[in-house]
Amino acid sequence: MKLNRGCGACCIAPSITSPIPGMPNGKPAGVRCIQLNESNLCKIFGQPERPAVCSAFDNDDAICAGGPEKALEILLELEQATD
Repeated sequence: MKLNRGCGACCIAPSITSPIPGMPNGKPAGVRCIQLNESNLCKIFGQPERPAVCSAFDNDDAICAGGPEKALEILLELEQATD
């Protein structure tokens, strides 16, 4: 798998229903997570308060290899398909 640090698409596209520090009700799809820093890296990566859904997400070439814009497009499509 290709690691694409600084993409941030997985912290924007999906809805998250569990609490996130600073977002107690989670976040809707398409909204940037408050924990995503200016370099598009998670500020709570590896910490226990990071939502389980975030920890379970694993980047994949099929999503991440095309760059941040393409990854966001793919993940938003997947989010809409699973509503």
